[in-house]
Amino acid sequence: MTSFFATHLGGFPRAFWALWTGTLVNRLGTMVEPFLGLYLTSARGLSLGQAGGVMAVHGAGSLVGQFIGGLLADRFGRRRTLLLSTFGTGTAMLVLGYSQGIVMLIAAAALLGLMADMFRPAAQAMVADMVPAEDRARAFGLNFWAVNLGWAVAMVSAGALARTGFHTLFWINAAACAGFGILVWRAVPETRPSVPVNSADSADSADSADAEAVAVAAPRGSFLDVLRDRVMVGYTFAAMAYVFVLMQSMTTMPLAMREHGLGPGTYGWVIGLNGLVIITVQPVVIAWLTRRDHSLVLVAGMTIVGIGVGCTALASTAWQYAVVVVFWTFGEIMVASVLQAVVAGLSPDHLRGRYSGLYGLAWSGGFMLAPLGGTQLLGLGGSALMWPVCGAIGLVAAGAQLALAPAIRRRTGPSAA
Repeated sequence: MTSFFATHLGGFPRAFWALWTGTLVNRLGTMVEPFLGLYLTSARGLSLGQAGGVMAVHGAGSLVGQFIGGLLADRFGRRRTLLLSTFGTGTAMLVLGYSQGIVMLIAAAALLGLMADMFRPAAQAMVADMVPAEDRARAFGLNFWAVNLGWAVAMVSAGALARTGFHTLFWINAAACAGFGILVWRAVPETRPSVPVNSADSADSADSADAEAVAVAAPRGSFLDVLRDRVMVGYTFAAMAYVFVLMQSMTTMPLAMREHGLGPGTYGWVIGLNGLVIITVQPVVIAWLTRRDHSLVLVAGMTIVGIGVGCTALASTAWQYAVVVVFWTFGEIMVASVLQAVVAGLSPDHLRGRYSGLYGLAWSGGFMLAPLGGTQLLGLGGSALMWPVCGAIGLVAAGAQLALAPAIRRRTGPSAA
């Protein structure tokens, strides 16, 4: 048992565990987004198409937030970006909870998306900064485990709390965001790396006694450098297709279940199984998965998710939905074990925030497109059309990842280190 904990938990700095704890607290309070579609249609009386549009705007805000978050993390620091995002998200959450009318709901959803996803590039870059390359997959895996431990608890709790009124969910979510921010403020130092400046510039700005103090400066670079990296861009598009498929579980699945007479409480415990499987299975397999070829792990995981999501078309009862959720969760575990580690391996030290920002566009872009595409497919042909189409997209993502595998190996393998 001691060796198990040493293998899986040992070797990380205190700041990593503070960040990990903040991630867990934040996820424990994530109660609004999974029920946003139901909130908009039930509490605010929007049509299915209008709700999909508001959720798509929320996704668009997330898209911009990832871009800005990566820029701020590299230019002004990871810690400042985290503080801005966490406290800003708590405020935006309450604004959305008390907004009325389609215009205000759209504006509040955009603000929430912008603030909520700004922290992700900063947090991912911070983990890459403080953890050695050989331990990063394990570190990101532990963060993924924390996210899903919180997710499992939040979904079961939110499903029950939703019956008392949606405002309760908004207040809990806002409090969790503030708690994350306070933890970062008190326990997480800045980790942004610095690079040497030109010696002539140093001589102009200080005398020899102060040379050591000015020997570093803010890293240089821009998003254009990231966009010139064709492997990273291709990897982002493949990830975005995968996220589009995965996010149907948070956007259109509760709407599809409602067609079969299954309410928020049932959706809460069904999707809670996703987190339960992850928190029980992932710690056992993470060490083994991270030692395998990362690209092949991604291909296998995306394939399982694609097949599982496609088979959701066959579900009509709570237990049938539960079976397909458990099935594709095994694929999600595989993908999440190495997905962010590949990004960290591809990114130069001084551009980690921006690389994480581009990678984050896959999640925010997928989240933006998921409700828009999912609700349209659901409206056109119901579950019989939506789930098979989404499953096919998952298989396309797996094929794209397979095509990128040789280039990723050359960039991130031991010989490249």
